[in-house]
Amino acid sequence: MRQSSVQMAILEVLAGEGDSHLSALEIYERLKARLPAIAPSTVYRALERLTQQGRVSVSDMGRGVTLYERVGQPLHHHLVCTRCGRIVTIDHTQVGPFFAAIEAAHDFHIQTNHLILFGLCAACRSQHADATT
Repeated sequence: MRQSSVQMAILEVLAGEGDSHLSALEIYERLKARLPAIAPSTVYRALERLTQQGRVSVSDMGRGVTLYERVGQPLHHHLVCTRCGRIVTIDHTQVGPFFAAIEAAHDFHIQTNHLILFGLCAACRSQHADATT
């Protein structure tokens, strides 16, 4: 199996997932149906190359595994609930002004293109409040 064909297949899988992020195992499982001879190690090596080439980004969303996303998706960011795991996607238009203010205040160029903030969603805060009353 050629490296380039595996890389293209990975990019297609990631493009088909919209703005969700997949682990290497999830990518492997989706590819296995199309490419039965593929090995997990092949997927890991291809993901490493794609990351080094800047075609795939890596995230830690608190799930205990590295998650991958295709670069070129519309810029977005996430709020992740540490209790229930709910993920809320927020548009870059909400975060961009914050990045610009930090850059201006500190004469610094931010290269991060994916902000992930951890906290508690409204439902979990409500459940916690109910449990303490």
